[in-house]
Amino acid sequence: MSAPDLPIPLSFAAMEAETIDELPVGDVWAYEPKWDGFRCLAFRDGDDIELRSKAGKPLGRYFPDIVTALAQPGAKRFVLDGEIVIPFEDRLSFEQLLMRIHPAASRVEKLSHATPAVFVAFDILLAERGGPLADRPFRDRRDRLEAFAARYFTDDLRLSPHSTDIEQARRWLHDGSDGLDGVMAKRLDEPYRPGERSAMAKIKRMRTADCVVGGFRYASRGGVVGSLLLGLHDADGLLHHVGYTSSFRGDEREALTPELERIAGGEGFTGRAPGGPSRWSTRRSDEWVPLEPLLVAEVRYDHFSEGRFRHATRLERWRPDKAPAQCTFDQIASEGRSTLALLRRDG
Repeated sequence: MSAPDLPIPLSFAAMEAETIDELPVGDVWAYEPKWDGFRCLAFRDGDDIELRSKAGKPLGRYFPDIVTALAQPGAKRFVLDGEIVIPFEDRLSFEQLLMRIHPAASRVEKLSHATPAVFVAFDILLAERGGPLADRPFRDRRDRLEAFAARYFTDDLRLSPHSTDIEQARRWLHDGSDGLDGVMAKRLDEPYRPGERSAMAKIKRMRTADCVVGGFRYASRGGVVGSLLLGLHDADGLLHHVGYTSSFRGDEREALTPELERIAGGEGFTGRAPGGPSRWSTRRSDEWVPLEPLLVAEVRYDHFSEGRFRHATRLERWRPDKAPAQCTFDQIASEGRSTLALLRRDG
């Protein structure tokens, strides 16, 4: 398969987003859900179809199902910006996405049939007719995308929901759905700005949880703590590893290290532990020090799925007033309605 011969090259950089704390308000803004998937630019020129990650890496070999879906529409020439997600057990699963990044084509092919992916489009840079759309304001590109989706999209190609209503944006941000990572805010009057952050912002859902510190890892140098390993108890009282935090200053690391070493050698995690068998593990990632389950830390997080924090958490404060046994999965806010309900074909 040759490279697409399009006015927008494969090296075209995806537009970035500035991270802000609050939803921007005003008639210049539109809002969309922030999907927890793989960002992807999709190119088609006749029979030539290419998928590119935000970093410019080819994704087609890992998502042959998306390539097939993009080959189906009657449109033979387009460039779409969107997110690859995988529905799994009535939710969207990032773990299933990670499983696709596998060196064996046979394994990828098997997964593509067992857990097919969906492409969620939220921008269009080239339509089936006419020239590039990147210089057009977002409100015009959205109109073109909606018309394109209504004509060509199938069950494996979906249109991301979109609204200019701030109350709808607040519902997406606060009600929550499993597979949403927050809200994107886009300036309606701005063109597509490749590689820039001035026309789009992201607002993540932030919550807190009290976790047991079940272990720690040393920093790569200096002999001080590098990260705290966090745990939550299940209904049977087992302590499962759910993530980590490393958000403390150098002087805090120096003061904390002897305190952790004093309670080292305990049972650590009695359920799922860090450094278990995984093709993502390295020798360094397996090395951790178990602790007596005595310390409780309140951490701030943006997304919790499949039994763990999806990203690094931020240490908010220590909770000496909280019993470790009280740190259970029950305190994690249950996610709202299934994200799949947002993935209607017409957005």
